[in-house]
Amino acid sequence: MDVIAAAPPGPPEPVLTNGPALAAHPDRTVDVAVVGIGYAGLPLAVAAAAGGHRTRGLDLSDFLVAQVNIGRPPVDTVTRAELDAVAPLLDATTDPAFLSECSVVALCVPTPVDTHGVPDLEPLLCAVRTVRQHLSPGQLVIIESTTYPGTTDGVIRDILEESGLTAGSDFHLAFSPERVDPGNTRYGFHNTPKVVGGLTSACGARAAAFYAGLTERVHVTRSSREAEAAKILENTYRQVNLALVNEFAQICHRLGVDVWETIEAAATKPFGFTPFRPGAGVGGHCIPVDPLYLVHRATQAGVPFRMAEQAQRINDSIPVWVASRAQELLTANGINVRGAKVLLLGVTYKPDVADIRHSPAEPLALELLGAGADVMFHDPYVTTFSARGRAVPAGQDLVADLATADLTIVVQRHRMYDNGLLAHARLVLDPGGPGTTQEGGNA
Repeated sequence: MDVIAAAPPGPPEPVLTNGPALAAHPDRTVDVAVVGIGYAGLPLAVAAAAGGHRTRGLDLSDFLVAQVNIGRPPVDTVTRAELDAVAPLLDATTDPAFLSECSVVALCVPTPVDTHGVPDLEPLLCAVRTVRQHLSPGQLVIIESTTYPGTTDGVIRDILEESGLTAGSDFHLAFSPERVDPGNTRYGFHNTPKVVGGLTSACGARAAAFYAGLTERVHVTRSSREAEAAKILENTYRQVNLALVNEFAQICHRLGVDVWETIEAAATKPFGFTPFRPGAGVGGHCIPVDPLYLVHRATQAGVPFRMAEQAQRINDSIPVWVASRAQELLTANGINVRGAKVLLLGVTYKPDVADIRHSPAEPLALELLGAGADVMFHDPYVTTFSARGRAVPAGQDLVADLATADLTIVVQRHRMYDNGLLAHARLVLDPGGPGTTQEGGNA
């Protein structure tokens, strides 16, 4: 296992008496607490238990807790086999009283944005206040929730120190961003490098020692701020490049250029180019949200993050553009959009996952409904779907629905939506890749 450390930010700091990642405690019944056992927290809890640590998840949701305790994963970032394998060492509860017993407390709670795109830290800060009430000397507290630089050594530190304990001398504090990629079968917790930044170098070293037993590689940054910034940079990189290729696809469409052949040709260059592909929009829990945290903090600091802001606007506009493409296709085939039957295939935010957070299917459906179309959907991972409160009915017979729909839009290309299946459709718009279309394959 590799641990790569940045140069220490300053002079030596005080080291706690229980320096190991998990301090010896003969009466301890739990080694590791994971606060928040959703898409990011449950993989960490499973990894900790697989590493031999007695682990307990804490969550406000009775449903999530009950599912974990009966061995049924409530999220698709953990399999049933993985949960079964660690059952003797992993359980869950809604009662935070046990937190004071743990050596390590990791927080993996949501950090969303509000309707205006402003970061909402309240779920995280609420969890931090809960930890504060049970904070014990010698503990290691790790923040995995995405946030802007200065949160861990700022407001989080301040809240925890209201306990009367001092970060860096009475307890360790570190930031290590989650890097869970739902649906990725190649990279999981064990082989995705962990980035760790401590409040002090001793804090970073202890957090690195903890993760060293769970994953193949740990990279230690100079402080928590670099680790916080790294996570946002990762997702802003994807956000900006997706905006580039999405806008490029619009230009190609207008100029009569095959965007897919263009990307394929550019990708033959073995250096200086990474292919990104356009789609019906950008969704999920990271890319539409994380860059806005740095946009907010940069604006406060008087340094606008203009590229991220523009990329956000471009990506947000793509479902509207796809809806206009749909109307063009219908009109070109002599069909009035008002009353036209439109079938949406795949309403999750990415292929072959069950997660619909920030799915582009919602604004796309809303645009089509607003134009008077009769919209329905099919998705093997989703049973009910709505667009801003307007229920969208699910199809009952996919082949029949494809044959009777005036237009089928492939929002997410799940594995089952192959060209053989799409051949049953009368008219197809495939923004995410060339499929069986009647407009030359350009999307």
